[in-house]
Amino acid sequence: MAEVNLLDRYPRTTRPLAERHAAQSVARDIARRFGREYFDGDRTQGYGGYRYDGRWVPIAARVGEHFRLEPGDTVLDVGCAKGFLLHDLRALIPRLRVIGVDISEYALTHAMADLRGRVIRATADSLPLGDASVDVVLAINVIHNLPRQRCITALREVQRVARRGAYVQVDSWLTSEQRDNLQRWVLTAETYDSPAGWRQMFQEAGYNGDYYWTLTE
Repeated sequence: MAEVNLLDRYPRTTRPLAERHAAQSVARDIARRFGREYFDGDRTQGYGGYRYDGRWVPIAARVGEHFRLEPGDTVLDVGCAKGFLLHDLRALIPRLRVIGVDISEYALTHAMADLRGRVIRATADSLPLGDASVDVVLAINVIHNLPRQRCITALREVQRVARRGAYVQVDSWLTSEQRDNLQRWVLTAETYDSPAGWRQMFQEAGYNGDYYWTLTE
């Protein structure tokens, strides 16, 4: 288990915290449906337009380097959305086998064309895969969308299906300002905690993969 930021090459954007916070009570209900509004609606309700623009390319390279992925390996992306990361991993590593799962029917029906037949509708706490069936499991900004006990189950599921390695990233904070900003920004997360709290949860779940935090600046 290692604390490592595999999204350190992801471009930083300015978040409209005040605007999001003003709409938060209504926007939460909309965002948690994970439909068109969340992915391609207004920024107060989610992404504000989740379109492929190549920003996951350097993340795919970072993931490939970290886990030493090779042709023939299998990668599972839990909460794959439209599959941008999996698309870029396939482009980077020939013959890499990929699987994506997501709860959103909207995201899956709008997934990258090369992922058709490779993405499945499922929840993070009930993965439709066998024990140790994939080499590497990625769960980026998805497990925290579940209540705490289901978070623990999801972590156990990630651990169960991963043969070689796993990476989980979740909402957290390193400063009190980041904690306050998270609470003003968060829409879909039902469970978030300090790093110490998350590490305790990892231990409770028996999760021994890598991890890092999504911080709201």
